[in-house]
Amino acid sequence: MPESSPFDPSVVGARSAPKTVTWSSRDCMLYALGVGAGVDDLAYTTNNTHNVDQKMVPTMPVTLGVDFSVIKRAGRIDWTKVLHAEQRVDLLGTIPTEGEAEAVTEITELWDKGKAALIVARTTGSIAGEPLWHSSASLFIRGAGGWGGERGPVSSAPTPEADGPVKTITYQTRPDQALIYRLSGDYNPLHSDPAFAARAGLDRPILHGLCTFGFAGRAVLEVLGDDAVITSMAARFAAPVWPGDSLSIDIAQPDDTTVVFGMRGRDGGEVLTGGRATYRM
Repeated sequence: MPESSPFDPSVVGARSAPKTVTWSSRDCMLYALGVGAGVDDLAYTTNNTHNVDQKMVPTMPVTLGVDFSVIKRAGRIDWTKVLHAEQRVDLLGTIPTEGEAEAVTEITELWDKGKAALIVARTTGSIAGEPLWHSSASLFIRGAGGWGGERGPVSSAPTPEADGPVKTITYQTRPDQALIYRLSGDYNPLHSDPAFAARAGLDRPILHGLCTFGFAGRAVLEVLGDDAVITSMAARFAAPVWPGDSLSIDIAQPDDTTVVFGMRGRDGGEVLTGGRATYRM
């Protein structure tokens, strides 16, 4: 590998220092509001409703304990050129609405996509030594490829149209949706600062990809019902969403443990593709 290569594949396996992450019932409510839940979702948006036990929205672990500083070991990164390409969350056990865990983020993959690099960073959260979740983020870094490394696997996922009847759930995001969601810990100025968004070639700040991911998780829950327990969920980010956009999630159930989904944004364009979730009843 030439000395001028922008990234070093030997960093695969590098891990962040363990850190303690805590969350409260208030954090769970704030996250739920950030992904559009409201008065029809009191199990997620309140903690003292009569005969209603509070729950954590199952996509919330994507906000807990992530330490992207570890990817700096791969090379110099221009954060205005970083795109969130894919996200996956695996729920290995019941996560309480108030708790404390140890989180570690590890670089699990690094690929040369030609004109870009792709880094996958997986955060594992554990309570008392027991892993309770994995959150894997695939980051696409424009202009950082071309060092001759491996391109990596080509992912392929079913679409709802290919798997039988489809149910569509539509949500309306708020003009200030990104400002609410960022209070769960993602303070990337791409989603709040017009000047930073302009540096990235955007006319105004966009919605967090993980916020749209959370909206998709709510739609999956709505289709499956209150008794369902989501055990994993993944999707690719295909296009940006702007606060205030309407989101339509198309969901199909190919079997008793799996749903597949896609999300459409403004003008019907795809914003999440290859969505897949597993569940148990």
